[in-house]
Amino acid sequence: MTTDYKFEGWMGEDERSAEGNMVWQEYEPKKWEETDVDIRITHCGICGSDIHVLRSGWRQAPYPVVVGHEIVGVTIRVGNQAEGGIKVGDIVGVGAQSDACLNRKLGDDNKERPGCNECASGEENYCARMAPTYGSKFLSTGDKTQGGYARYHRCPSHFVFRIPEGVAPEHAAPLLCGGVTVYSPLKQFGAGPGKKVGIVGVGGLGHFAVLFARALGADEVVGISRRESKRQEAMDLGCTDYIATADEEGWETKNSRRLDLIISTVSSPKMPLADYIGLLRLDGTLVQVGLPEGQLPFRPGSLTGARRRIAGSSIGSPAEIKEMLQLVADKKVKPWVETRPMSEANQAIVDFEAGKPRFRYVLVN
Repeated sequence: MTTDYKFEGWMGEDERSAEGNMVWQEYEPKKWEETDVDIRITHCGICGSDIHVLRSGWRQAPYPVVVGHEIVGVTIRVGNQAEGGIKVGDIVGVGAQSDACLNRKLGDDNKERPGCNECASGEENYCARMAPTYGSKFLSTGDKTQGGYARYHRCPSHFVFRIPEGVAPEHAAPLLCGGVTVYSPLKQFGAGPGKKVGIVGVGGLGHFAVLFARALGADEVVGISRRESKRQEAMDLGCTDYIATADEEGWETKNSRRLDLIISTVSSPKMPLADYIGLLRLDGTLVQVGLPEGQLPFRPGSLTGARRRIAGSSIGSPAEIKEMLQLVADKKVKPWVETRPMSEANQAIVDFEAGKPRFRYVLVN
């Protein structure tokens, strides 16, 4: 079945696209299945992952690619086997994942395969065959996934989420990747009453972490960044204290064994990782969610003296995204965002890379 709308978006054709050289083009969406939903995009957040992919920072990008995985819009077509009770006209969102095996029989499953424990347990984001929202392939059709710097988006309904009443679309969009990327480890590692939580990097990801650590009831939320000039912003977000690592002499000694949990959102391979680990108490955990393009410095001795751990975390499951969105509605959590026209996406990604947003840009159609 053909549609009366075209799938068009900002296409990255090579590494230069990250410098504001994306090209508006029509592209072919995935083949329609009755489990799918078509969305008219109203908002799409700009995420650091978009820049990494456009410039092939982590690995060679599968050009041509439309990036953007913080998508909010209105459903305009809903398959008759769609999940979640989604109806035409609903305001919905799509995050950084658009497919997983879900223990389905797929086109290339001509032999017996073991069951996927991750999908069976509701942790689809850790499925070994997980398909990101752009730069990958849908498992059932083999079609290329394309993102949200666009007019329309087609996605399996399992990864489409209704936005609760009271949550503005410009606030919802950046939560769908940036928000859940920090919400998930905060929940998984026990941020809440009685806990002292540190947030490394008070920027796009970090500001979500501060907001959620407070919403989850942590006793202390300590912002950690390089410069004293960010202190007031951190305190305005809800931090109870702030550490300026470049301007505060002896910060690592003064704050030794202070924190139960640290969420590190920074992506610099030059970060003083061992010093951050030293801020943890006995059995404390540092969760690294920022993804540097190089290797991180690490000394095992920084772990052994207090039985500390380093962990990783990747986005969030569908269940966690729904839970997070409801928490945002219930607690009236409001991310700090600036809206930019979708037509200005090239300039917006340049400004994003220059560190201008406070704290996230959201493109608006």
